[in-house]
Amino acid sequence: MGKIRLLPEALASQVAAGEVVERPASVVKELVENSIDAGASNIEVLIQRGGIALIRVSDDGCGMNRDDALMSLERNATSKIRTKDDLAAIHTLGFRGEAIPSIASVSKFRLTTREADSLTGTEITINGGKVINVKDCGEPPGTQIEVRSLFYNLPARRKFLRTENTEYSHLEQVIKTQAIAHENIRFSLVRGERLAFQLPATSSLRERIGGLVGNDLASRLLEIKPHEHKGVRIRGLIGPPGMGRSDRRQQLSFLNGRPVEAAIITRALREGYHTALMKGQYPVTFLFIETDPEAVDVNVHPAKREVRFHDGFGVQDAIIGAVQGTLRERMTRPVSGVGLTGARTPEPSPDVVQENLIPEAEQRSLRNDWGEISERKETPKVSEAPALFTATERQRVETEAPVETQQGTVTDSTPLDPALAPEEEEKPKPEDYRLMGVLGKLYVLLESKEGLVLMDQHAAHERVLFEEMKERMEHEEVPSQRLLSPIMVELTPRDFDLIEKNLDTLSKLGLSAEPFGGSTLKIDSLPTFLKSDDPESFLQDVIEEIRSSSDRMSKLRLGEDMIATTVCRHAVKANDPLHNAELQKLLENLLVCDMPYCCPHGRPTLIQISYGELERKFGRQT
Repeated sequence: MGKIRLLPEALASQVAAGEVVERPASVVKELVENSIDAGASNIEVLIQRGGIALIRVSDDGCGMNRDDALMSLERNATSKIRTKDDLAAIHTLGFRGEAIPSIASVSKFRLTTREADSLTGTEITINGGKVINVKDCGEPPGTQIEVRSLFYNLPARRKFLRTENTEYSHLEQVIKTQAIAHENIRFSLVRGERLAFQLPATSSLRERIGGLVGNDLASRLLEIKPHEHKGVRIRGLIGPPGMGRSDRRQQLSFLNGRPVEAAIITRALREGYHTALMKGQYPVTFLFIETDPEAVDVNVHPAKREVRFHDGFGVQDAIIGAVQGTLRERMTRPVSGVGLTGARTPEPSPDVVQENLIPEAEQRSLRNDWGEISERKETPKVSEAPALFTATERQRVETEAPVETQQGTVTDSTPLDPALAPEEEEKPKPEDYRLMGVLGKLYVLLESKEGLVLMDQHAAHERVLFEEMKERMEHEEVPSQRLLSPIMVELTPRDFDLIEKNLDTLSKLGLSAEPFGGSTLKIDSLPTFLKSDDPESFLQDVIEEIRSSSDRMSKLRLGEDMIATTVCRHAVKANDPLHNAELQKLLENLLVCDMPYCCPHGRPTLIQISYGELERKFGRQT
C-alpha cells in the first residue's frame, strides 16, 4: 500500500484555515473586507469575549441569493476574479475564495443574506465545516455573518489565543485601520453590551482620523499635497517633525485602499523624515498609495498583508518625494500662532564679518576631524534689539486674546509645527524676534508677536554645523586618514558586489577600499570624522544603507550619522556662555537651514508658547 494519501476534506479545510484564520482579528478582517467589496455603506461589528465567543459582522451591501450563498462556502469560490488575467490586476480586497470556508471549518457559523430585490433571504448554519441547515429567512437587505466558539474543534489552536483584552486590541486595530482606509463607510463596534465607537461616513480623512485618535492629534497632522512619480500617486496625512512613536502602531499605509505592509514603504518613510525624527522613533503616518493594479502583486500570502511592487524603487522615490516635499514646504511657511519659520534670510553684505560661535580650541579639534572649517564672516557687536511692538500694538495684544488656529496651541512639549500658515504673510526675519535672555544657560528666550519662543542653543548649533558639513560633503571629498596597516574585511558575495559598485561614492566619503581577491575588501584609509574602534561595523552600516537606497537618495548620505555625532561634540553646550551678538547670529544661521526645527538627531530646536497658552496658565483666559 502506498504511503501518500489524500487528506480528508474536513482536515484539509482545517489545515488551510491556519493560513487565513490566525486569531479573531483575522476573522474580522476577512469579513469586513467582504462587506466593503459588497458595496456596503454601513458596517456593524459585535464581539463577545474578545471575539472568541462571538463575532457578528452585519452590512447593507448587495447581498446574495441562495445559490451564491451556498457557493460562497465552497473552497476557491469567488465572485472577484474569473481568469488568470484578472489575477494580475486585482481591484478588490478579497479574491482568493478561501476566507468563508476556512472560517466555517473552525467555528459554529451562521450566514444570513438577502438581495435588495428579493422577498426572502437565505440562512445557512454550519458547525465545523458541516452544513446543518439551509432555510428561508426574513432579513434586511445585505449580509450578516455570525462566528461562534472560534476554534472549538481545534483545542491546540484555541489554547494559543491570548487574553480577551489582547485579542480585542488586535481586533479593534483591524477595524480602525479599515475605517481609515474607507472614510465614506459608517463603522460601529460593539463590545459585549457597550458601544466601543461609532464613526459616521465622511468625506474628510482628517475628520475620520480625529474620530479615532482624537482631534488634537488629527489637527496637527500635515496634509500631503497629491504627488505623483512614475505613475505612483501619494496622498494622506503625516506627523510634523518631532512627532514620533516608539512603535509602528500609528504608521499606517494603504495601497489602492488595502492596508499593506512592505519593507520598501518603511524605508521610504525613514528616508523621507531622515533627521526630522529621533533615532528609534517612528513617524505618525496615514499614507495612501495609488498605482496601477497590474504594477503590484497582492497574491503573496493568503492573509494578503504583504505586497510586492514591480518597480519598488519607483514607489520608494514617490513616497520620499511626497514626504520630503511636505516637510520642507511646511518648514518654509510663516506660521500663524507660532512665528518662526525656516525662511532663508538675506545673505550678509561682503563687508560684514560674522562672529565665530566655536571657541578656538573647539575649532582646532573640528579641523582635525573635518579639515579646515569654512571661513565665517563676523557681524559687529549689536546692542539689545529694539522692542517688537509699539505701545498701541502692545495694548491690542493684551486686550485681544489671540485666535487659536485649527492646529491647536503648541505647548512646551511640542516642537514648532508650521502646518496651517497663511501663504500671504510676510516671511519673518531674525530681527522680528527680541532676545530676552538665556534660561538655565541653555535655552535662549525670544519674544515674537505671537508669544514666547525658546531655542535650545546646543540643538540649534548642531543643526547649523550639520548642514554646513553636509553641504561640504556634497561638493568636496571628505578628509581621510591613511591607515598604518590595511584592514582586510571578508564580505558575502552579495555585499561585496554592492561595495564594488559604490567604490567611487565611498572614496568621496573618505573611505578608500579596493578588492583583494575573492570577496575580500582591503581598506586603506578611513574618514577622519570616524571615531569608531570597529571600522568593520561602520562598513556594515554603509552596506545596509546602500542596500536600502534608491535613485532619489544621495549615497553621500551614508556618512551622515557619523557627521551628526561629530557636530554633537563640537556644538556649543549647556553652560557655554554666548554673547547677544552670538545668539543673534545663531538664530540667523538656524533660519537659513533646510530643516531648522530639529537637530540632526530629531530633537526640537525651537519651541513656541503662545500668548493664549500663557494667559490660560495665569487664569486670564478660560
